Amino acid sequence: MSLITTTQDLAHACARLAMHPFVTVDTEFLRETTYYPKLCLIQLASPDEAVLVDPLAPEIDLAPFLELMANEAVVKVFHAARQDLEIVWIIGRLIPTPLFDTQVAAMVCGYGDSVGYEQLANDLAKARIDKSSRFTDWSRRPLSEAQLVYAESDVTHLRDIYLALDADIKASGRETWVAEEMSVLNSPGTYEVKPENAWQRLKGRIRKPKELALLMELAAWREREAQTRDVPRQRVLKDDAMMDIVQRAPRSVEALAELRSVPNGFERSRAGGEVLAAIERGLALDPKGLPRLERERGRAANGAVLDLLKVLLKAVADAERVAPKIIASSDDLEAIASDDLAEVPALQGWRREVFGEKALALKSGTLSLKIARGRVIVG
Repeated sequence: MSLITTTQDLAHACARLAMHPFVTVDTEFLRETTYYPKLCLIQLASPDEAVLVDPLAPEIDLAPFLELMANEAVVKVFHAARQDLEIVWIIGRLIPTPLFDTQVAAMVCGYGDSVGYEQLANDLAKARIDKSSRFTDWSRRPLSEAQLVYAESDVTHLRDIYLALDADIKASGRETWVAEEMSVLNSPGTYEVKPENAWQRLKGRIRKPKELALLMELAAWREREAQTRDVPRQRVLKDDAMMDIVQRAPRSVEALAELRSVPNGFERSRAGGEVLAAIERGLALDPKGLPRLERERGRAANGAVLDLLKVLLKAVADAERVAPKIIASSDDLEAIASDDLAEVPALQGWRREVFGEKALALKSGTLSLKIARGRVIVG
């Protein structure tokens, strides 16, 4: 087993792979010490062969790989595709199309929420995965034989998983369900991290407009700093320190130094000065122009309704043989409990037909839940 290390060999391999209706894809990468993922290995397989590509080789151009990813005649099959797709977007500014994510498909086929590759390999490919190489350093060369075997297995078993799930979905007529789920993965906005939106990662801990204004400016600064330095956000400033600053709003070097969560000496660094400037920008924002804060929904008032909706969701998911998570999220249920006109996915498209209408009927009293022979019956 060897690695492809030249552009010519990669071009030949991709030409062979492109002759098939689908290709399975996986990547190995590191990002513990960087903001952007460092691509260390690409695995590809067709029904006939599997190839391993070394993106760190000095004499390789990944253009043939990107051309294959853009080839609309070949379905690109991933498992839990989001991080792999982010890498392809970063290196090529494209999203593989057409796309098939076996984790999403497995949820539609009733394998539970966020089902793992190992389970699907065991259930559908009748294979056991040796995970001992999973968390090794993929940037070190040479790669060991165990690493190469593990990497190849990630795409060879994926072929059988894809064929089984694709057949199941077509037999059940749920192609549109999967396509709708893929729409998020197919959107460039999923992978474009805009500093001005970075505050949304921490918005659940904000209750006051003033805090929101400070968080928006501070989070945007941290995101730009992390991108520029190519380091993880937490290396710039930890979340706990961010929230302390937001809640205390220090306006001087001395006040910033008093926060125990802020590293010693940070207040007198360049970054410390930029944090104080971000605080001033946040305090200057007009509260009327800020996004609306989501108020905590009244659990006391809607708790019983929410509990019934959870039971209904489980019953519908069992009947439809699909993971509950793919029909409705916890946020969806809370929104529906509070508002019949809530703009949530569970009240749109196929989800509304399968679950949403029943949820509204349950709230209005025209649908009931019963227990018969140990099972919940919707009627």
